[in-house]
Parts: sequence; C-alpha cells; structure tokens
Amino acid sequence: MVADGLLTRQRYREVPPRVDYELTERSRELIPVLGALARWGYDWTWSAPRPGEDVNVGAIFRLAPGLLEPPAGLEGTVELIVEADGDHPERQYLVTLGGGRVEVSEVGGATPTASVRGTVAAWVRALGPEGSTESLQISGRDGLAGAILSGFLRKGAAAASAAA
Repeated sequence: MVADGLLTRQRYREVPPRVDYELTERSRELIPVLGALARWGYDWTWSAPRPGEDVNVGAIFRLAPGLLEPPAGLEGTVELIVEADGDHPERQYLVTLGGGRVEVSEVGGATPTASVRGTVAAWVRALGPEGSTESLQISGRDGLAGAILSGFLRKGAAAASAAA
C-alpha cells in the first residue's frame, strides 16, 4: 500500500522497533467507500464474537470519518478510550466533529470535550448487536458523546432499542 501511494511509512530508531503508517490524501478519498462497507457489515453480518475471537475496536473507530454523519452545528472532540486488557495496552482515539466533517486521531489533537471509556468487552457490547452502552463510562458533554456512540450503533440495534 505504501508503494501504491495509499500509505506513508515512518520508521523510528527505537527499541523495540516502531513503525507508523498514515493515510495519504489519495487513500482518504476511499474513506466513504470503507464506511459504506463497514455499515453494511454492521447491518447484515455483525454477531456476538465467538469464544476466543478478538475484536479490534480501534479498527472500527478508525472508520469514523466514513461511518458518522454529524448533526448540523454539532462540534467538539470525544476521546474514546479502550482500557488495557491482558496483552493489549490502553488505546486512545480522538474523534473530532466540526464543519460537517469527522476526523479521527490516535496521536493527540484538540482537548476532548467528552470522554467515553470502557474495556474491549464493554465496547463490543456497545458497538455490537446488543447496542448496550451501560458498561461504558461517559464524562463531559453527554450529548456529544451520545452523538458519536449512536453513529457507531448498528441500525438493527438502534431500531431494537427504539422499539423497547
């Protein structure tokens, strides 16, 4: 993907070795397509994880620009935190809404106006078929955090919770 101009690669001289990849402008044009594929997967194929199956919550968060459609006038930054779990370190993602656009970062940015924290299991319950955010800890601007979370919810889960 680097050779095709879709990613840039930055290697650091550290121990242990570290390499960062970043999307190019060319690959950012694919985000709406990837978001549509992710939305289709949410609506038609997402099921509860099988025993031992690992769900990469960060991969879902990285698709925020293609998945979320921010309401007009809603602006701010929400920090999504996946707590450390066994071999996995804590991960933080900043989702910023502004000017009708959605951006996601893992390396910092604007000071968050809201924060949502949970374990991988809590995030899977929230983002999956259950659509339950009860195990997540929300602080700051609830309306902003709620808008981000509802944008990730499956239509099926959202419809089921609306009917309840």
